[in-house]
Amino acid sequence: MSRWWTPWTRRLSTVRAARRRSSVCSATSVTEGGERILLDRRGKSVAALVPIEDLELLREIEDQLDNAAAAKAGKESGRIDWSALKRDLDL
Repeated sequence: MSRWWTPWTRRLSTVRAARRRSSVCSATSVTEGGERILLDRRGKSVAALVPIEDLELLREIEDQLDNAAAAKAGKESGRIDWSALKRDLDL
């Protein structure tokens, strides 16, 4: 089961979504109520419609993780040889 699955999550196959475009297009009214909609293709979740608050929270968490990684990298000692880095990255 997906970690996104909650009692407020609805599953919808992509085929069913295509047939019911009007309900998917009006998903903004659903997500404003806090409901999440998973779009499935061949039984596997491929996309999600989530409230904007969920997206903002995900972005905030991603920023915090990026900041933590940058802080950790800033504390590392040593130098990286620019020529070797370019060679390693095929630049």
